[in-house]
This record gives sequence, C-alpha cells and structure tokens, in this order.
Amino acid sequence: MLLTELEHFIEEDIGYNDVSCSIIPDCKAQAEVVVKEKGIIAGLSEATQVFEYFDVLAATDLTDGSAVKPGDVVFTLDGGARSILRAERLSLNFLGRMSGIATLTRTYVEKAGRVRIACTRKTTPGFRKFEKKAVIAGGGDSHRFNLSDAVMIKDNHIAATGLEKAIKAAKSAASFTQKVEVEVEDMDSALRAAELGADIIMFDNMQADDIRESIRVLIEKGLRDRVILEASGGITLGNLEDYTATGIDVISIGALTHSSNWLDISLRLNPVKTG
Repeated sequence: MLLTELEHFIEEDIGYNDVSCSIIPDCKAQAEVVVKEKGIIAGLSEATQVFEYFDVLAATDLTDGSAVKPGDVVFTLDGGARSILRAERLSLNFLGRMSGIATLTRTYVEKAGRVRIACTRKTTPGFRKFEKKAVIAGGGDSHRFNLSDAVMIKDNHIAATGLEKAIKAAKSAASFTQKVEVEVEDMDSALRAAELGADIIMFDNMQADDIRESIRVLIEKGLRDRVILEASGGITLGNLEDYTATGIDVISIGALTHSSNWLDISLRLNPVKTG
C-alpha cells in the first residue's frame, strides 16, 4: 500500500494520546501472530508493512493463499515492546479481514469446479483493493475494479434508454480494450444482447433452470460461443451446484466481500524479563 494510506490507517488507530502502550517499558521483545481457526491466509504484505513501519522485524514462511489451521504461526516478531503493541491491531485487522474473504472465496472456488468465481464492487469504501486482493488469494476473480474497467449495462441503464440503444452507445463509446457486459433478467433479453454484440451477458437473479434454457437456445441459434456468460444474484453455497450445472462461465457473488467472517488471528507477546 502507499505510505500515505498506511499512515492514514495508523493515525486512525493510534490517535493522539496512546497511554496504554506508553506505560510499558520500551524494551526489546518477541511475539507471535497465531491462527485460531482453519482458513486461507491473506494480507501478509499489508501486515508486514505495518510492522516494518514500527521497526518490528516480521518473519513468515507463508504466502497469501496458504491454507492454515489452529495453532499455525503466521509471523514471528522481533522489536520494541511498545512498537509491537502499536502495530498489533492494525496488522491483525488486515489479516483477519482479508483472510476471512480469502477463506470464503476458496470454499466457493472448490465447490464451483470449472466455473470461475468472481466478486463484485460491493466493497468497503477505501478498502476495495485489499478486499479484491483477498479474493484473488482465495482463488477467485476480482471482476472489474471500478466503472472504467469495463462497460456494464445494468437494469437502470436499460430502463433509462432501452436495451438496443444502450448497447449501441456502449459499443460506440467504449475503448477497444473495454468489454461490454449486459445484465439481463430473461431469455429474450439475453438473445437480443448476444445478437447486438455484447461481450458478456450476466443473468441477474434468474433461476438456474431459466439460465439453462437460455443457454440451450443461445447454442441452438449459434450465439453461445460469441459471449461469456455470467450469473449473479441469490447464489449461495447451498444452491451453487445448481448454477454451475447450467453451462455458465462465471458466477459473481457479492457476499465474498460484504458477508464474509473474519478469520480469528491473535498476537501473543512473550513475557518481557524485567529487573
């Protein structure tokens, strides 16, 4: 992350009157960052940056995407006792949040088989790049990062101007490097979007059976190979296999970033010898 970002996070966490850390002796100390539950680790470079900012040496044998279990040591730390404690919460926040996303993503990826699992733009303001990086660590796809990465024609765009006009305008205005994706809610719209040259068709909040039938008709009309097919909306681990069996290419899931649990990770400072 940029130094300005890091210092903003540090300023937020430490504040202006850190009494709790200043009351302990500023002596050399060792500590460990330990995992307390099974999962996929992510956020290692961000946590390392936090520790290094406070002149704490952080050593690890793990990489983002590594599987971990209770008791595994993520970091061994060596530095000033005050510095370790000042870096503790911010580094653990990165690790816990990003590892939770990576863990949930990996669960979806392993169950989805050949179908690509992607996240969405439903992210925490100011933290998007870290959340999308965590999805990648879990084996998922980051989808578009912002509105400039691709042209997505959603239901409200279609309501404002109509499907055909929206696609034609997008194809005319978009760079040759930008794909045009169209969100559809029924078979007829999917067929029309494919005929009009959409690069990606997203079946939004459609039942798996309806998606399967839409794909069958796209194949029948010789349109299937022209487009990437994505499904989104209402897809969970419980019904994921119904959607992967439709012939879809990508499944995008907002829950990867907005509903994942944090991975439980803690820091243990070794007792400091005094006197």
